[in-house]
Amino acid sequence: MIRKDILELFHVPAGKKIRLKDFNPHWKQTPEFEEFGKEALKDRAKEVLEQNLIDLAEAQQLLYADGRHSLLIVLQAMDAAGKDGTIKHVMSGVNPQGCQVFSFKKPSTEELQHNFLWRYMKSLPERGRIGIFNRSYYEDVLVVKVHPELLSQQLPREKFGKKFWEERYEDINTFEQHLVRNGTIILKFFLNVSKDEQKRRFLERLDHPEKNWKFSPSDLAERGYWDEYMAAYEDALNATSTEWAPWYVVPADYKWVTRAVVADIVTSTIRGLDIHYPEVTAEQKKLLADARKKLEAE
Repeated sequence: MIRKDILELFHVPAGKKIRLKDFNPHWKQTPEFEEFGKEALKDRAKEVLEQNLIDLAEAQQLLYADGRHSLLIVLQAMDAAGKDGTIKHVMSGVNPQGCQVFSFKKPSTEELQHNFLWRYMKSLPERGRIGIFNRSYYEDVLVVKVHPELLSQQLPREKFGKKFWEERYEDINTFEQHLVRNGTIILKFFLNVSKDEQKRRFLERLDHPEKNWKFSPSDLAERGYWDEYMAAYEDALNATSTEWAPWYVVPADYKWVTRAVVADIVTSTIRGLDIHYPEVTAEQKKLLADARKKLEAE
C-alpha cells in the first residue's frame, strides 16, 4: 500500500481553495525516494499495483457479498490523460459481474430534453457493484463552461454568469450527498496530465497507424482552450470536493504512477468500509449440514 501521507498529496481538502499549478503532473516520487531512480520506482509502483489488484478483487467480492454499498468512481481528464488505460489496468482483476463502466459522449437529443443529471442517474451502480464513469456530469461544468454556447440549446436564458455556475455546483453536491446517504461511496479522480505530455501522446497517436483511430481533430481544437479548461477544472474541484465525495488530483504524466495511486485509493476506501460477509443463521447451518450428509451419502 502507498503511505497515507503520500496519498494526501493528491487529495483536494473540502472547503479549502487549491490551485492546480500547485499539483505537479510530472510527480513520481517523494524526496526520500530520489536515490532510487526511475526504474526502481517503476518497479515499486508495479508491485503496489499488483498487490492492489489482488486486494481490490477481494474487496470487490466483499462489497458484493455485503450488498449494502455501491462504489462510484468518477474519472475526469483532458484528452490523452490515460482514463481508458487506468480503467483497464486498475480493474483487470475485478469480477466483470461486479463492475460497470460507462463512457459518456456527446448527449443525444433525448438526453438534452432532460436535466443535465438525468442520463447519469440511469447508469448509477447497483448496491454491491462498482460503477465507473469515464467522463461524467462534470462535463456540464467543464466543457459546457468553456463552451457556454452549448447551453443556449438547452436552457431558456442567454447569460450564464457566476451565479449560474454556483447553482450548478450546488446541484452536483446535493446529488452526490443524496447518493452517499443511500449507500453509494463516491471517489473522484482528475488525471492531471501536462500540456507537454499531452502533445507527446498526440504525436505518438499520429506516428503509429494502429493508434490513429484514437486521434480526432476535435482533440486538437480543444487543446487550444487549455487555459480555459484548467480554470474550469480548478473552479469545479474547489466547489465540489466535499467530505462525502472527495476529489483527488492524480499525476498523469507517468501512467504507472496514475494507476498505482488510483488503485490504492479505491482499494483502501473499500477496505475501510464496515462491510462483512453475510452471517449464516443457525437454521441455515442446519440446512447446510443436511446438504453435506446427502452429498456424502451419494
